[in-house]
Amino acid sequence: MKDIVIFKGYRHKGGIVHFRNITLDDLRAIFFPKNFYETYSYLGSIPYRDEGDVFEAIEPLIIFLDYKAKPKYCPRWVLRFLHVFGHDKSIVRVRNRKLYNLFIKLTKGFSMYDYKTKWTNYDLRLSVAGTEQVHELSEAIESAFYKKGKAQELCEQIKKLDPETKVSPGHSISYLEEELDRLLEKQ
Repeated sequence: MKDIVIFKGYRHKGGIVHFRNITLDDLRAIFFPKNFYETYSYLGSIPYRDEGDVFEAIEPLIIFLDYKAKPKYCPRWVLRFLHVFGHDKSIVRVRNRKLYNLFIKLTKGFSMYDYKTKWTNYDLRLSVAGTEQVHELSEAIESAFYKKGKAQELCEQIKKLDPETKVSPGHSISYLEEELDRLLEKQ
């Protein structure tokens, strides 16, 4: 089923930037969000699904960003409205400069630019804009996610070599690496 277009997208004068159509579903998401993504989408790059290890790791950061970015007197639907009509639901485009500036002023520039796993599925990278406190939280989340993933990977490798072992991901990474080296030398 095609969604009903409320405001037609257009190309900017130079033809380089194309603005998206604003649909009835966009308006529904502004006033009646149905999931985590739609509720906090004004913060930038938010996971679409409310499940998985990456979501569980960055959910506290998103909620903290919301706490810091949303003024107490401003309902969240206003920020979602400004994000759609000022930012064009993007972190790089500006559809309407006045609405964009109002959005930045209200949120104090707090945003989540990107999240991804690099090289391995447990090497999480977070790109955020905010205070030092926000950056420290994102670094702590990255570090904890890496340590947990690395420990699980080492445990799996150890259990392949010695199924009777009693190691668990709760052990330190250095202990697990030493145990893996010991088992590899045995073979």
